[in-house]
Amino acid sequence: LRKKFELFANIKPVKSYPKLPSLHKDVDIVFLRETTEGMQSSSVVFAGTGEFQPNDEIAIGMRVVTRKGASRVARESFEIARTRKRKKVTALHKEPVYRLVCGMFAQECRKMAKNYPDVEFEEVLIDGFAMKAVMKPQQYDVVVTTNQFGDIMTDLGAGLVGGLGLAPGLVVGEKQAMAQATHGSAPDIAGKNIANPYAMIMSGKMLFEWLGRTRNDPAAEKAAALIDAAMDKVIAEAKHLTGDLGGKASTTEMGDAVVAAL
Repeated sequence: LRKKFELFANIKPVKSYPKLPSLHKDVDIVFLRETTEGMQSSSVVFAGTGEFQPNDEIAIGMRVVTRKGASRVARESFEIARTRKRKKVTALHKEPVYRLVCGMFAQECRKMAKNYPDVEFEEVLIDGFAMKAVMKPQQYDVVVTTNQFGDIMTDLGAGLVGGLGLAPGLVVGEKQAMAQATHGSAPDIAGKNIANPYAMIMSGKMLFEWLGRTRNDPAAEKAAALIDAAMDKVIAEAKHLTGDLGGKASTTEMGDAVVAAL
């Protein structure tokens, strides 16, 4: 028998299940996504974008994984895990299906794990992770994966805690880093002063953390801790929160409250 399609229809909770909350508590996950390779590999293609269409009925995409790219993102994940309480790294891939590209990524993660005996290491298939993360995200600490998988799973992670407005980000190179919120722009609310500033502020906090760790700079580490504590205070008090967080404050008002808390 040749199976052409898998159909999952009318999936819904059994009525006897207790109603689960829409957001999870006590979630603290760092996602690391390799950003120069994978399906979105235009930066390593000499010409074109890695996609081509030989005729009107067929479209083909190329996926790139290199040992260098996999190794450096794996190393960063273990370095970050060492600074955290749980010290755990989870590598996401689909090696049983993509034996070469996912296989190479998995191999480099396993090699790197041997250099960090103080960090717990596990591997989870990407589809299984999507289910487990929705059910019990608290089991994960530092998660590392390839470009396309990471692009999807970071949005899933943001959804677990309230949306992309709560998802800070950092683009890290070998010598430089750039702080930026993961959500991109929102032209529909431009100029309305209602955007949640959390992700942008906490992206700056992540940059200070990176500077402290890579430059051995205690002042940067202290700055990160101060921003973290200030944001926690503002959210806990719930007096100056934007609309997506259940408050009535403007972007400016919430930002000013964080500055005051510093």
